[in-house]
Amino acid sequence: MIASAPFARSFIGGTYVDSTSSSTLTSTNPANSSDFVAEFATGSREDACRAVDAAQSAYPSWSGLTGMARAEFLNRWAEVIEARTEELAVAMTREVGKPIVESRGEVARCAVILRYYAGEAVRPQGQVIPCQMRGALQYSIRWPLGVVAMITPWNFPLAIPLWKLGPALAMGNTAVLKCAEASSWMGKLLAETTLEAELPEGVVNLLLGSGPILGDALLDDNRVRALSFTGSAKVGRHLAARCADRGIKFQGEMGGKNVAIILPDADLDVAAKWVASGAMRFAGQKCTATSRVVVDSAIRTEFREKLAAAVVALPVGDPTEESTAVGPVISAESRQRIDEAVSRAESEVLYKGEVPQALNERGHFVAPQVHAVADPKAEICQTELFGPILVELTANGFDEAIELANQSEYGLSASLFTRDLPAALQYVSRIEAGMVRVNADTTGVDPHAPFGGVKASSTHSREQGPVAVDFYSEVKTVQISG
Repeated sequence: MIASAPFARSFIGGTYVDSTSSSTLTSTNPANSSDFVAEFATGSREDACRAVDAAQSAYPSWSGLTGMARAEFLNRWAEVIEARTEELAVAMTREVGKPIVESRGEVARCAVILRYYAGEAVRPQGQVIPCQMRGALQYSIRWPLGVVAMITPWNFPLAIPLWKLGPALAMGNTAVLKCAEASSWMGKLLAETTLEAELPEGVVNLLLGSGPILGDALLDDNRVRALSFTGSAKVGRHLAARCADRGIKFQGEMGGKNVAIILPDADLDVAAKWVASGAMRFAGQKCTATSRVVVDSAIRTEFREKLAAAVVALPVGDPTEESTAVGPVISAESRQRIDEAVSRAESEVLYKGEVPQALNERGHFVAPQVHAVADPKAEICQTELFGPILVELTANGFDEAIELANQSEYGLSASLFTRDLPAALQYVSRIEAGMVRVNADTTGVDPHAPFGGVKASSTHSREQGPVAVDFYSEVKTVQISG
């Protein structure tokens, strides 16, 4: 056990429990590698089974509540999180390196998410359908699945768990959430908020530990009726195959190589600002981060100058400082992987920032960079790096720009910068992405709007918004005759 790090335990059946595993892992501050945030057990199959036991036991009473009763719990949970905004934001910045301003924004978003799904719990969940039989009544209703599992990443350690838990609980399901190892302390704090909100025991259970151990254990349990996953495409494909083999629902959001297109008539100051922001903030560690920019050759030189100035305006620094836009990447391994990918690239370095020596000595920082690449199929153009690296491609005209933008296995988010409405409408229909923007950056989406991608970015369902309840429910068609 590391003396300077508090020990975090899984949260099962309304209480913190010891793991049956004696081996441990640690979570470390990415801005200061000597700052150990938490120690926790690697977890075991027995831990996963206990969590499913608790969720299964809680399911009859939770699903039996009225929608209004479940909504009251979700609204109370939102109030608890809102009251602890600064504490949660500071802890988030320490554990995952998110700049403090963005951490506060994420916590605020969590309260909005829970209140939205409190509303969904009391909205109509079916429809009356005309029946061919005279005098019969026919209608549909939504029904909860039972115990659902969730595996979430470290980069949005509160928002992503809650945009899964919100609709799941609103529909009457109970849940087992496997938190990312790198954000285990945030998982512990999230569990605390469920206690403070007085959610019934076993409705939400949080597992800390190794993803491979706990993830496969959850899928080996026949009581788990669905899995929602956010993470890498490689892990997502493995989990999808496991769920298909069992015949249960699987939902995956698996990254992106998001693109911005700059047409000659664009407001280049606006475009440069949003592209720089989308690419560099939080060190590019968002699945919707802008990692490619396709620039029309007619304005390439001018745009490069404006983009460099916009990147310079985003300070690299300690994520606890209000002014910081670009903090550390999550780990030494992540920094090494990014550096190696960049070193292999056949590219022209258009811009490379600097990281203050004091920051480099303590944490895992990568300098913001913009690279011009000729081959759209190059590794640096195709691989999701999860770092502050932007690749520029040059297009001769609108059609080539769309063609270059679509040359990716991913299709999560895309942006177009133009003043030409017909071009914008063409782009909306031709771009291969699930979230499509005009004159805005690629990152984020409103909490009440559907989130998800196409191609390798998604399993073609959507999170957030009213459509999120589709995944967490079944439709029953009912016919009653006299």
